[in-house]
Amino acid sequence: MKNSTIRFIILVATFLLGGLIISQVLWVRRAYVLQETQINYDITQSLRKVATDILIYYGDSSFLLDPVTQINDQTFIVKTNLSPDADYVEAALTREFKTREINLDFEYNLYDCFNDSIIYTKAVQISHDQTTVKEKPSVQVIWKSNDGHYFSIFFPNKNKMVFERLNFWIFSSFLLLVVVIFFALTINIILKQKRLSEIKNDFINNMTHELKTPISTIALASQVLQQADIITKPDRLKNYANIIQKENQRLQIQVEKVLQIASLEKDKLDLKKTNVNIHSLLQEVAKTFEMPLGELQGKLEFNFKASSAEVLADEFHLSNVFMNLIDNGIKYCQRQPHIVLSTEMVQKSIRITVKDNGIGIPTEELKNIFEKFYRVPTGNVHNVKGFGLGLHYVKQIIEQFGGKISVESEKEKGSSFIITLPIKYA
Repeated sequence: MKNSTIRFIILVATFLLGGLIISQVLWVRRAYVLQETQINYDITQSLRKVATDILIYYGDSSFLLDPVTQINDQTFIVKTNLSPDADYVEAALTREFKTREINLDFEYNLYDCFNDSIIYTKAVQISHDQTTVKEKPSVQVIWKSNDGHYFSIFFPNKNKMVFERLNFWIFSSFLLLVVVIFFALTINIILKQKRLSEIKNDFINNMTHELKTPISTIALASQVLQQADIITKPDRLKNYANIIQKENQRLQIQVEKVLQIASLEKDKLDLKKTNVNIHSLLQEVAKTFEMPLGELQGKLEFNFKASSAEVLADEFHLSNVFMNLIDNGIKYCQRQPHIVLSTEMVQKSIRITVKDNGIGIPTEELKNIFEKFYRVPTGNVHNVKGFGLGLHYVKQIIEQFGGKISVESEKEKGSSFIITLPIKYA
């Protein structure tokens, strides 16, 4: 699938999902307002009924046009033409709230206009059809009016009741959140798989190129060896035989790299761990690069500061690790290569640094360089030979030995690969 098609699908899906989220937010907000309005209406009707019952109970034939006033989200004022008995008010309130299923704790205050003061306060907790009374309410409300008696009602948990009636909307919002999370994870997986597919395609192209070159060379050398007069030219015969041997070895090395990575992925790599002296190993590995460095007028330096250099590792694979790093330092250098191998002690570990003066690695690519098949773009796929397996192999091997590897790099100035391995004590 083309990148443009994937981007279009992701864009449309994101737009639709965003629209769904906005719609959900608007519906939840509307549902909250409706539920709050309904609860306020039920409370107001209950309080009106209580106000009427008080007048009837005390034989007051007067009429209150609008006895209930809501002064904020949680507080209501009920006007009366007299000062009612506190116990009757509490009983009437509890009865009406239960009738309308308003299961809310409340606090009420009786106001006497003659004394201009609150003459009674009480907090009532309604729970499981039982009423428990607190001696002291948590809040006292005084509301000044021109004249007349009143009592105030305060609901400390009113907002909680609104949310309890929004269970469906809260649950649906949770499901939508889960959908959004899974959508994000799916998109992330799709993009990773797409990127992995591109990397694998690059790997196949590189592998085809790498294998095709020695195969073509062997084919040409074989054709020469098939010539009738080649027997009479022993030097030429030997030369082409050597070419075939070298190209065959090159093929074997390339195939072995792929097989080693496959073995690492399946945890089937046969590691023969022994005591290995890092300093001696680095010196031996360095000898392998004397000729290529000499041809490029480069140099390799040692800076050994570690007092103890014995580690438990597979010498063959650890050699391959340093050969990969040094080889990269030479290959990815556009001037005279300068490789520095240094060691130092870090607590109970030895830190080995392989520093080069190559082209460096862009900051945005550093997080990917240890991934399988990944190659830092150099402008030309075949500009530098390789499968993109080297650094992945290096990281896997170092971790097999209980170590860690990191990289510091600056474009056009070079890279430093830092390996930390636990010291083997006697």
